Amino acid sequence: MAGVRDVGTADRAPVGAGALAALLARTAATGARPGYRALADGVRALLFDGRVPLRARLPAERELAAALGVSRATVTAAYDLLREGGYAHSRRGSGTWTALPEGRRPSRLAAFPADDGVLDLALAAPHAPESELAEAYAEAGGALARHAATSGYHPFGLPELRAALAERFTHRGLPTIPEQILVTTGAQQGVSLSLALLGRQGDRALVENPTYPNALDAVRRAGLRSVPVPVTESGWDVALVESALRRTAPRLAYLIPDFQNPTGCVMPYADRVRLARTARATGTWLLIDETLADLALDVPAPPPFAAAAPAGCGEQILTVGSLSKTHWGGLRVGWVRAGSRLITELAMARVSADLATPVLDQLVALGLLERDAQVLRRRLSQLRAQRAALAAALTERLPDWRWRLPPGGQCLWADLGRPVVTALTEAALRQGVRIEGGTRFGVDPGTHEHRLRLPYTLPAPSIETAVARLAAALDGEPGAGAGGAWSPRRRDWVA
Repeated sequence: MAGVRDVGTADRAPVGAGALAALLARTAATGARPGYRALADGVRALLFDGRVPLRARLPAERELAAALGVSRATVTAAYDLLREGGYAHSRRGSGTWTALPEGRRPSRLAAFPADDGVLDLALAAPHAPESELAEAYAEAGGALARHAATSGYHPFGLPELRAALAERFTHRGLPTIPEQILVTTGAQQGVSLSLALLGRQGDRALVENPTYPNALDAVRRAGLRSVPVPVTESGWDVALVESALRRTAPRLAYLIPDFQNPTGCVMPYADRVRLARTARATGTWLLIDETLADLALDVPAPPPFAAAAPAGCGEQILTVGSLSKTHWGGLRVGWVRAGSRLITELAMARVSADLATPVLDQLVALGLLERDAQVLRRRLSQLRAQRAALAAALTERLPDWRWRLPPGGQCLWADLGRPVVTALTEAALRQGVRIEGGTRFGVDPGTHEHRLRLPYTLPAPSIETAVARLAAALDGEPGAGAGGAWSPRRRDWVA
């Protein structure tokens, strides 16, 4: 029911009339003095894009009319149109609240594909560097003998791997000692452990919108209430993030400042300083995900977020990372960098989950870190070529889609222009390509229905074939649906 707040849903605040008017002024649907249909279209567009959250109270009709310079009757008619389409609910005495029709609430379950011959654009994960991986495994096999005489349990991680990771942070500009490192079974475990340790049931957690979906799932499992802040193609509105921190004082904030997933944006250094100071003032832990930080294609690799923190602010920052995006997802080795006392508490908490990361995997990770420069040099070159292939294919085959070339990371965040991605997902699969719609990355189910994350982690020929199949699915050519008749490009959507 509209207005009901429960654990795991966003912590809503009313949308101010001035703020909504400013957002509406930036949408293509509304002009300086919008008619009621254009006004309703504008609110829907903001809702789909996550810039106005679900279950948020809209401004009173008189206030919004004054802010927009239109008649109250125009706003009343627009609100009526939103309610008729299921995009708003009203309750006497409580106002009007944003909503989504029930049919626009897809499953949050991610599809991890089988080896079915379908071209996969759903998972942004690279293939392993075969020669370096083989060398690292050979060396690890030889080094394993001296560990075989021990129990094999290292809750903090192998000492030599912790030392290597500490040196890596120090080299990147953040002085670190091994006692500040916890080796985890992937970055996802680091995120989950941190949320479970620092958060309590019902606490608020500030999250980007859109963001990494598995992190959103971890927030929900921890029983935390999400406080969403939008990230657009232009990046973060830091003043808005600071306002959310001060207004809600969340227990923690999960951020991806380096080639943000899925937008690819990089947070400027000055904004990092501001957020570190504000988080310190509000008592908010900052959980920084930098699994993509090394994938810098057009700009220098950013230094660690914690390196930008002013004196006294770094103690509240945890940094998680892994080898999954730079090396290989099949090697489940990640880490958390934090204060040594917090690292001890995290290690105590992880013992009940898996005791420790496998020794062999840690030895392989150590070998790959020793080959880091050559692996990354070839990886970045491949990603640049594959990104260029994706951009060229989209320009040729799908010229109506809008996107920006990200300066790093692994994917494009495409705007299809209309909320058809759920239906397109099914049609594309019948054409032999698997995609992950933007709804999977939104805090609220059903938002970002006009968005599509497109990784460029496949070889260039596979990317070109996948885009051709997407275009065929969108055009409703044979194979795109029953008899090839269905066409999300040609089919108008009705709110």
